[in-house]
Amino acid sequence: MDLKTPRHRQPTVSAGDLLLLTLLIAAASYFSLTLTRVPSGVAAMWVSNGLVVGWLLSRPPPTWPRYLVAAFVAGAAARALAGDGLALACALTFANLVEILIVAGTVRRYFDDVGNPSRWLQLGRIATGSTLVACAVSGVLAASAVSLLGHAPFLELLVVWYPAHVIGMVLVGTLTLVAHREGAGLLGRPGRRGGFALSMLLIVLVVGTIFSQSRFPVLFLALPPLLWAAYRHRFPGVLIGITLLAVISATATALGHGPITLGRDLGETERVFLVQVFIGTACLLTFPVALVMAERARLAAKVRQSEAHYRMLADYSHDVVVRMRADGQRLYVSPSSREVLGWEPAEMLVPGMVIVHPDDRETQLHAISTVMATGEAVTVAYRLRHKDGHYIWIEAVARPIPSADHDSTMDVILAGRNIHKRVAAEESLKASPRQLEQLARADSLTGLPNRRMFDERLALALARSRRHGTPLALLYMDIDYFKRINDSLGHLAGDAVLKDFAQRLSTCVRTEDLVARLGGDEFVMLVEDAATVPGAEIIARKLIDCVGRPSQVEGTDIAITTSIGIAFCLRPTNAEELLWYADKALYVAKGNGRNTFHLVTME
Repeated sequence: MDLKTPRHRQPTVSAGDLLLLTLLIAAASYFSLTLTRVPSGVAAMWVSNGLVVGWLLSRPPPTWPRYLVAAFVAGAAARALAGDGLALACALTFANLVEILIVAGTVRRYFDDVGNPSRWLQLGRIATGSTLVACAVSGVLAASAVSLLGHAPFLELLVVWYPAHVIGMVLVGTLTLVAHREGAGLLGRPGRRGGFALSMLLIVLVVGTIFSQSRFPVLFLALPPLLWAAYRHRFPGVLIGITLLAVISATATALGHGPITLGRDLGETERVFLVQVFIGTACLLTFPVALVMAERARLAAKVRQSEAHYRMLADYSHDVVVRMRADGQRLYVSPSSREVLGWEPAEMLVPGMVIVHPDDRETQLHAISTVMATGEAVTVAYRLRHKDGHYIWIEAVARPIPSADHDSTMDVILAGRNIHKRVAAEESLKASPRQLEQLARADSLTGLPNRRMFDERLALALARSRRHGTPLALLYMDIDYFKRINDSLGHLAGDAVLKDFAQRLSTCVRTEDLVARLGGDEFVMLVEDAATVPGAEIIARKLIDCVGRPSQVEGTDIAITTSIGIAFCLRPTNAEELLWYADKALYVAKGNGRNTFHLVTME
């Protein structure tokens, strides 16, 4: 079977989408040309180029050629209907396409996704820079064409063309992108559309009032409602607000109304230029505000998400996580406070509650002040009061975090863990040498002598036995079915059983006899003066009876029995042989049903 490599499908352009763009460009171009057109043939604000750029950036680049052809046809047709000759219409429309390609191509080169809010500040810089360059290039092309055809001087045309296209590109291009991204959200976020409509109505009323009279130069009064719209509604508010301002101001000026007409000796070109300056000033003042508000909202959302993730981790962490202000007031305490300190989180959030040891309060405050001053993490150890009244050593890592009040201050996050056992061990290491030596020979769980001490005592006992010819008894024992206890009840219960077993052995022997734990549930007893076999057997029966009572662990009775192997030595031997015989006897006892003993005589 012949397998062919599938070809990548090219993005398609719907006829409806193409027709919609054609109609929008034709209408926008004709509106701009007929509303505020100076004798040189240039509109005061050109909006169609921004419309095309926003349209292209919302679609894959392979579809761009068809949209550009539609834009050229619609733009040239609109100019022809507005009175331009065919040659002039084609030349100016070609200049528009150059401008569109420079802006759209530059932005697309640096941004695959223009809707990504995390890069809007960079997008704003790239788009603004490319717009300034593109409009200059298109202005030179258009002014050259118009001057060659004898319609107007080069410089006069360039002065009007450049700001008209910059304003249109910045305003309408951004408006188109936001419209594609936000959809109905362009008219305000759900639940706040009433406020959005009132803000736009305020702009219309203020700007309409300003341009309904021609006596007072009060253009600055239009800026407060625009800034309010930028603050409250961000990009949608700015874009629609400036669009309304541009339409009202340009229309009123074209009809001879408004403060700009106060200059009676100004020509039409100069008035158009002043309208452009007014609209451009509004853009320069409000766009940065919208960008800053959008970035602030993005960062606030990121902080909220980070806090949610951190709180989830803190809620399920074994460390005690505390968020507090610089003055020590706790704002959040993780649920692990119950396990470590015995306090409920709500109890620790009560204002004024102090659980830091009086001697350690200065240490904690110094750590917090260091974190606030340097912004670096600090590790500190101090004591906290348990709900039962005793103090527990805690090692906490303190880090700064933005304030929960969303102002410019910082809070502190402390993640603390219980190091009480570690501190106790460190204190033990500070003990005297006569004490360190003793600790090295003791079992840490049961307190009985460990294997090291047993080996030393056994070597001495064997030497005495050889020297004096006295018998020696070694009892080797373990707990019956200890693995079953560990597996069913857990290691904590197993440890409790081992400690209880060791305690019972210690109470059943004489001070001159040695009881040691070799490891796990294996214990030994060394008896040097058991002169006869019956004497050793009496000791074994006594041990079985002593440990045979149930052991109570966390309120539950656990049955404990032991099996014992006895090596009774009547001749000189060594430690390895003695232990081997005792271990062999233990396995015989286990084979006989456990909870019993077996004795082997070494003659």
